[in-house]
Amino acid sequence: MAEAREATRFAPSPSGRLHVGHVLAAVEARRLADELGGLCRLRIEDIDLQRCRPEYAEALLDDLAWLGLRFDGEVMVQSRRMEIYRQALELLKGMGVLYPCFCTRKEIAERMAEMPRAPHGTACDAYPGTCRAMGQGEREARLAAGEAHAWRLDCRRVQDVTGSLEWLDLNEGRQVCEPSRLGDVILARKDFPVSYHLAVTVDDAAQGITHVTRGMDLFESTHVHRVLQALLGLPVPVWKHHGLLCDEYGKRLAKRDGARSLESLRSAGMEPGRLLASIEQAMARGGVWKME
Repeated sequence: MAEAREATRFAPSPSGRLHVGHVLAAVEARRLADELGGLCRLRIEDIDLQRCRPEYAEALLDDLAWLGLRFDGEVMVQSRRMEIYRQALELLKGMGVLYPCFCTRKEIAERMAEMPRAPHGTACDAYPGTCRAMGQGEREARLAAGEAHAWRLDCRRVQDVTGSLEWLDLNEGRQVCEPSRLGDVILARKDFPVSYHLAVTVDDAAQGITHVTRGMDLFESTHVHRVLQALLGLPVPVWKHHGLLCDEYGKRLAKRDGARSLESLRSAGMEPGRLLASIEQAMARGGVWKME
């Protein structure tokens, strides 16, 4: 039997062309894998079937090959794993930690506008709890009637089920898990059968990921992922949340910034080595990246 090895992963979403920020994430994952003497996996996170496109998935593989970044093993594609996510969702339903939410976005916004906010409220207060407090009889009747709904994670209930939890970030140290940070997050809805939170947690375990590298913008999400690992009996990785690249005005680089896509940079004659060096230099000066 082959010895288990430490592993990281790079998991882009093919909803547009790769940009410079993606390159940083890929480099961070590969670098840590090499430091550990382990593997770096590649995963295509295409569960958003409305925005993700096959041509973008093909393009990102081409961009990664151009960069010369190496990944290990088979590429995981989330859209091929919907049944696995459905099974995980059913397990959570059976534990009583999910509840159906029949509220529309408009209804939630109107209800929140009417409610007084506590000066130190938690993220659980970001959703008014309309459906959390619904009686079981009404829930069952509305589900039986086929009403559109989402499945929310009850952030108050899960703390009673899991007890106290912790997680470790290599940059920020040991963290006490607080699932209420993001409130009663949605794990599935009719037009989106699985959320990022559930899919990424299940997939990290399936790929044997021992070290998760990702941007600081996802730091708070880790509280939810740690809870899901405990509920589903999945192994707990170590996290390393790294800084983000931004432009000279402090705006985070994103897919909508077409001028910073790898496609545009390649067309302008950018060489892979030069691009990688510019990203290293940007991180050394606080994450400010600009075309040299």
